[in-house]
Amino acid sequence: QLQLVESGGGLVQPGGSLRLSCAASGFNVRDHPIGWFRQAPGKEREGVSCIGGSAGSNNYADSVKGRFTISRDISKNTVYLQMNSLKPEDTAVYYCAADGSVQGRCPLSENPYDYWGQGTQVTVSS
Repeated sequence: QLQLVESGGGLVQPGGSLRLSCAASGFNVRDHPIGWFRQAPGKEREGVSCIGGSAGSNNYADSVKGRFTISRDISKNTVYLQMNSLKPEDTAVYYCAADGSVQGRCPLSENPYDYWGQGTQVTVSS
């Protein structure tokens, strides 16, 4: 019953904003690192942002720094990715993933994330 469910994707114009949600069940997002990844057609899956366990550090890919913000709501056991100033190159399927270990650090590589959601489509087009 350990599960991650993404939502909030859709079609948005360049320069617009979108907020993605990652709702977790079966574990507490306060204690586990959570990462956001994306995969565009014909490209490898890449790390976008991550938030470490309690009091841990956050990381962002250079391509999204200053535009995307990761956060969490402990009461809702949900992690968010606020995406502003969206560009066509942000178009991809976005996934959230959880590290099963309890730690404050988080990498933008797929390892050591153990649990993955099914993804939500983000399309940036005029």
